[in-house]
Amino acid sequence: MKVSQRQVLTPGLVQMVSVLALNKLELREMINTEMVENPVLEELEETVVSLDERAGIEGDRERSAEEVAAESERVEKDPFDEIDFGSYFQDYLDPGFRTASNFEEYDKPSFENFLSQPSTLSDHLAWQLGSLTLSPEVRAAAELVVGNLNENGYLTASDEELVEALMQMQQPERTAPIPFERGTKSRPPHVWDVPEGAEGEDNAVQDGSVDLAAASDETVGALLAAVREARKVVNFLDPVGVGSRDLRECLLIQICAQQGEASLVLRRRQAHAAAAAAKNDEASEEDYGAVEVVAAVDNPGREDVFSIATHIVTNCLPLLQKKDMRELTRSCGRTADDVNAAVEFIRTLDPRPGQRYNQSETRLIEPDVAFVKRDDVYVVLMNEEDMPTLRLNQGYRKMLQQKQTEKEVKEYVKERYKSAIQLLRNIEQRKNTIVRTCEVIVRRQQEFLEHGVNALKPMMIKEVAEEIGVHPSTVSRAVANKYVHTSQGVFELRFFFSEGVNGPEGGDLPLVLLKRKVKKLIEEEDERKPLTDDQLAAELQRQGIQVTRRTVAKYREDMQIPSTHQRRVR
Repeated sequence: MKVSQRQVLTPGLVQMVSVLALNKLELREMINTEMVENPVLEELEETVVSLDERAGIEGDRERSAEEVAAESERVEKDPFDEIDFGSYFQDYLDPGFRTASNFEEYDKPSFENFLSQPSTLSDHLAWQLGSLTLSPEVRAAAELVVGNLNENGYLTASDEELVEALMQMQQPERTAPIPFERGTKSRPPHVWDVPEGAEGEDNAVQDGSVDLAAASDETVGALLAAVREARKVVNFLDPVGVGSRDLRECLLIQICAQQGEASLVLRRRQAHAAAAAAKNDEASEEDYGAVEVVAAVDNPGREDVFSIATHIVTNCLPLLQKKDMRELTRSCGRTADDVNAAVEFIRTLDPRPGQRYNQSETRLIEPDVAFVKRDDVYVVLMNEEDMPTLRLNQGYRKMLQQKQTEKEVKEYVKERYKSAIQLLRNIEQRKNTIVRTCEVIVRRQQEFLEHGVNALKPMMIKEVAEEIGVHPSTVSRAVANKYVHTSQGVFELRFFFSEGVNGPEGGDLPLVLLKRKVKKLIEEEDERKPLTDDQLAAELQRQGIQVTRRTVAKYREDMQIPSTHQRRVR
């Protein structure tokens, strides 16, 4: 045995740390949860009762014993006499017409029940499958394909996995054998007896899995054909391209669909123009337009847009990603105009067809603090709107003072009181820490509040922590996931904390502004001769910003800007 000292966080400190890191919405949710779990805590209503009203309420509650006794001696009415037979027959037995004034809608549904939910990709595809006439095997396979799509609309399961799932769906449900029946004593209950003569696919069922090798070739072949047909069906549903394996297959399916649709439209217009010409009628402008379109399709230079796009997607997708138009033209063996037309057509395709139905919900941001200018001075205001005002229930305090209260009840109420008082202190401590931190931010970022982002100054969390006398981790938690409303807009509190580099005139430049300068230089560059990282660093150094090539490359990658080779348009 040995004696040692350790530093541990008490439950109160753990709660203080967790409360400090919460934003306004999370804190409000946590307070509501605590009020449900802790009966000592209660919310102070906005309408405060006056002293006269409180005295009247207490006087009504404390009635004399004589009044209570007099009420108990009153003769109770017969319950049978209290029944309103007129309304009874009117509400339940009268089948005739009743006006709106004769009855009341007790269970009137709320309008919130009629609000529609956003349609997902699976719901949209399932609705389309329901309108198609498919065989049972193909329909089951198509439902499996729809159920294995990711958020981009790509199929994540292989054909073998889909076939295995179909075989599991087709297996009849079997009950577990009765113990000691047909020699099952020494075997686990989940291993089923295979009837005699049931060779083939039935032998592949053990432990709920399917062995494709043990199944018959005809069964696997039929299911595999159903899966492939189901994939084709799903590929050409709306949006076109869902159910693809990769980007190349997705784009090829969309090219094929648009080519078929264009051919169908042109054939219809050609037939309509031919019928109008056969009747010796004057052709309308639409007919002349159709004839021109058909003539354009007959022209190999215009018709080959689909074939050139197919060739590019099939064989030259890396060159397309690099925007290497010279190599694309050489690979296709066509003119530059034809290749450019095919590239522009490919740009109209959707590489992620499932994203339109899987859009992320809008994130709700409610500022916790506001920097408001009053009399030429910026002040910090906490946003406490819609925040519940807590107080301790006085009824439980009286229970502690009463002698007849049981010991267990007193102990429980004491623990609840300690927990409630600790929560109130932590909430107040959170408010003080955030206000003190924001006051330092206001003092250091006066120019930003007056002139905007270009006047932002570098500021470290460590510096703010030393100024208010707390640990840097406390400041980090105080600004985490919290937003501030300023005259320049709504910003995250962490936005004001950034390192600095040696800027012009001997001052420090925040990294936020450095990234903005790098991005601006790249946006203004020549696409045929994009700037390299060395050239970007040299240009920043000419502006008085001491930065290296590696720093520029790091922040360029942070902003997800491609390299020089990938940005070049040939």
